[in-house]
Amino acid sequence: MKRDIIVIGASAGGVEALEVLVSTFPSMLPAAVFIVQHVPPWGRSALPQILSRSGPLPAMHATDGDTFQYGCIYIAPPDYHLLLENQRTVLWRGPKENRFRPAVNALFRSAAATYKERVTGVILSGALDDGSAGLWWVAKYGGVALVQEPDEATVPEMPLNAMEHVNSACVLRLHEIGRTVTALAKGEEVQAWERKRA
Repeated sequence: MKRDIIVIGASAGGVEALEVLVSTFPSMLPAAVFIVQHVPPWGRSALPQILSRSGPLPAMHATDGDTFQYGCIYIAPPDYHLLLENQRTVLWRGPKENRFRPAVNALFRSAAATYKERVTGVILSGALDDGSAGLWWVAKYGGVALVQEPDEATVPEMPLNAMEHVNSACVLRLHEIGRTVTALAKGEEVQAWERKRA
């Protein structure tokens, strides 16, 4: 089973974590990567430029209705939920969730419902609990749930809440997350993600 849909959620402290994580990806990653980083609805986000400089994969804001490709990073733009449907990205100005638009839960739910066991969900540094419900859906539909080690996260609340609500989540450091999602994307057997926090 190739888990070729990688969804990542982050908030406070997440930019730094994302920089490290994308630096571990190979240039020929056989998966598409989708990111929700909490950002204010006004102004511009420089995250695509930051992540393009940080690793080998091109990063860009997702656009509505575009077909996505392997080896690319798609980022939710400010004030839009990012959803996945039929090999396309969908932008939606629906209600805020957990006080945010874009919300991690919205991306994770749509990915889980559409791609089921092909999904790997990752929760990184952040406050509050956005992403916990979405990661639960990823696991429910047969995907893999990964959480950044809270001791490593700048703000550990999102990882801690995800761990509390998703019993199957594996807790890893950033460099381990990078290796694990890459191996899962290639369809390799991975034991590391079976190691759960006591």
